[in-house]
Amino acid sequence: MAIWDLTFWQWFVLFQHEMLLFAGVFFLIGAIDDFSIDLLWIWLRLNGRANTPQFNGQHLATKPLAGLAAVFIPAWQEADVIGDTIAHALKAWPQNNMRLYVGCYSNDPETVAAVMRAAPRDPRLRLVIHEREGPSTKADCLNRLYRALCTDEQRVGAKARMVVFHDAEDMVDPAALGLIDLTMDRAEFVQLPVLPLPQVKSRWIGSHYCEEFAEAHGKSLVVRGALGAAIPAAGVGCAVDRMALARLAATHESRMPFASDSLTEDYELGLAVAANGGRCRFVRARREDGELIATRAFFPSRLDHVVRQKTRWVHGIALQGWDRLGWTARPAEIWMRLRDRRGPLTALVLLLAYMLLALSALGWAASLMGYGQPMEMTLALKLLLAANFFSFVWRAMFRFGFAAREYGILEGVRAILRIPVANIIAIMAGRRALFAYVRSLAGHAPVWDKTPHFIHPARAQPEALPA
Repeated sequence: MAIWDLTFWQWFVLFQHEMLLFAGVFFLIGAIDDFSIDLLWIWLRLNGRANTPQFNGQHLATKPLAGLAAVFIPAWQEADVIGDTIAHALKAWPQNNMRLYVGCYSNDPETVAAVMRAAPRDPRLRLVIHEREGPSTKADCLNRLYRALCTDEQRVGAKARMVVFHDAEDMVDPAALGLIDLTMDRAEFVQLPVLPLPQVKSRWIGSHYCEEFAEAHGKSLVVRGALGAAIPAAGVGCAVDRMALARLAATHESRMPFASDSLTEDYELGLAVAANGGRCRFVRARREDGELIATRAFFPSRLDHVVRQKTRWVHGIALQGWDRLGWTARPAEIWMRLRDRRGPLTALVLLLAYMLLALSALGWAASLMGYGQPMEMTLALKLLLAANFFSFVWRAMFRFGFAAREYGILEGVRAILRIPVANIIAIMAGRRALFAYVRSLAGHAPVWDKTPHFIHPARAQPEALPA
């Protein structure tokens, strides 16, 4: 039969077949990629290289630092949480040679006032007012904090040992600064895990970050470090050696460490340090009570806020990353950057999969009413679907395991049930990121498209505070 002689329903079945083949093949490629990471992680666990060491949390929380630690917190319209963040950080980290630099904007008086109220008598707090009206970009605000640090160093005649990065909504771990200080003896960049907190009022949207970070910071970054690939910074709970940061600044024409037009300066930081010859380490450790030494925070809980945040990640890492970072010749690094940049393709394949489900339901209903025949499943298609089903079950098991380990069995079950929610968010963020990238190519300057924060963990649930 000639192709132009096909009926509407025959065209429908042909289209359905091609969509199934396309989505199935790319799902399988992604599954092989994830399966490889899983097997490497299992192998690292069996030989002990992925074991999580334990430390005396009280000792780390009070140990003297080997040098000055400058903590950078950029803030734009964060009056609701910045005071709690500052007060908790200054209490959790009592070391005298820690300096907390908080960057604000002159046209954001509420955040400035909240910073001034947080610790009026603690000399370790530095309020830095950006001369540029906000919002610029987070990278631009960090550069302003870097200039303030340089000015202080010239004034006292001594350099800081390291620069630690946090966000305005973070609840720092009391043992984190001591652990970073220990690790900095043998690294130029250190990243600690991030632990999103479950949200009772947002079980399906705000809490879906829990399983994503539990798996990424419990497995993927562990494998990445074992392979010797660069560790991308999460922007919080990470630190850079002061001299390494100066070398990074020297590579830029502005003599600033961060590119002001970057949307994901945190992701680029670890990769840039590694490209300059620095050693990167992802450190996953627990206190003697079993609690993970990590940065805790409430992530966005509204759908539009979540999509906005993930749009920035996809845009900056997957799309902007092609232009800004390019590739390397190292196989492990190429593999990891491919994984980092697969977000838009994943969103497209997920969209096709959900469209395919709708078309399959429509085709099945039509065949029951006598309109056309259902799609014939060949052996190859059956094997492809079986492989994808196995990979989905495997993926769900891992998601449950990592979420349950940090949050309990009930949250592990919710992690499986939230898979469709996470997929829909990925589709929405991928579409929005693509349009944002096209606008940037047309010359639109990036802005700090941040998400608002309303409640700090230390105030909302004191039981979340580490012992």
